Amino acid sequence: MLTPAAAEKLILDHLAPFPAEACPLAAAHGRVLRGELRADRDLPPFNRVTMDGYALSALSLVAGIREFHSGGVQAAGKPTRALGAEANACVEVMTGAVLPEGADCVVPYEETSRSDPAGPITIRGVFPVGNAIHAKGSDHRAGALIVSAGTRLTGREIAVAAAIGVASISVSKLPKIAVVATGDELVETEAAVAPHQIRRSNDHALRAALVAAGYPQVERYHFSDDRAEIERGLVRLLAEYDVVLLTGGVSKGKFDFLPAELERQGVKKIFHGVAQRPGKPFWFGVSPRRAPVFALPGNPVSAYTCLHRYVLPALACASGAAPAAPRLVALAAPVTFRPALAFLLPVKLSSGPRAELLATPDPANTSGDFAGLVGTDGFVELPAGQTEFPAGFIAPFWAWV
Repeated sequence: MLTPAAAEKLILDHLAPFPAEACPLAAAHGRVLRGELRADRDLPPFNRVTMDGYALSALSLVAGIREFHSGGVQAAGKPTRALGAEANACVEVMTGAVLPEGADCVVPYEETSRSDPAGPITIRGVFPVGNAIHAKGSDHRAGALIVSAGTRLTGREIAVAAAIGVASISVSKLPKIAVVATGDELVETEAAVAPHQIRRSNDHALRAALVAAGYPQVERYHFSDDRAEIERGLVRLLAEYDVVLLTGGVSKGKFDFLPAELERQGVKKIFHGVAQRPGKPFWFGVSPRRAPVFALPGNPVSAYTCLHRYVLPALACASGAAPAAPRLVALAAPVTFRPALAFLLPVKLSSGPRAELLATPDPANTSGDFAGLVGTDGFVELPAGQTEFPAGFIAPFWAWV
């Protein structure tokens, strides 16, 4: 049976990238950048004044001149003006203004005095060349790469795009995702529930996590344990959606029709079963349209864990996002796990005395105990082949979204 790492690799190897599309800058937050953002000109594009004060020649200060005469005011957003040829010439400047031509130093107001508004400005001290000046091109030269393709856009990258004049940005198209809960025992949240029934929670949980991860186009469905209904439903979903995510009906029970029906409809099975707990019956395949199909176990903890371990990384990969390795954390307490399976163990995070990330085991009561995940931060993956994991054991960590 596959290890989690092998299962993940098979998924990523069989993914088709989502297409790119143009997106207005105002709607780009959270999207994955498909092109590069390069400086369209030097940044800053001019020698920029960083403090209110007086622009002058530093050599004049070195020469011992302390009284200067202002030749006017240079405001932000106005074309540059010249300093003047006299050694004691200065220009009053505002923060953000273009440095006047001929000046190479700015003396802040706090280091000056002026007894008469029309009289000379007295400078206290000597200031070096470049003082209070943000030099042209000192951040980035024209053409320099600032944001790489594969970056998930935040306000920082959007600020860059705006600054370089990119009003429409190339991003990955958001996939349409169908989330299907299966089983005769399931009823919708607001419906009356009989003693032998349970309310649907998997599809709600998975949809919420997908939306939080940046995939808002998610629709929920329910299939009963009826072969004909499953057949009809899959025909539609496989034709209309970019990603199909099913929960339940993938094990070896008498009413677990999904694997056979998926294959009958041309979905190529890539694997069925991963050597892990929870989530051992996990199934993955690819439709004739190259849409990924994830069939997760029906137990809520299993489904939610598999979503974070496999589905969200797969969607990020198909979106062109740069690969991100999971964080490493240290177990805060020892763990014993005897089955020859990888253990996906819910944990709470805290900071240790040396500022290290500590993971305190907080397992759910069973794989059906979805409420047991409340208060946890994510899960660690403990490898198969080892039964005792001491405190301090380093493990990869996946955070819930």
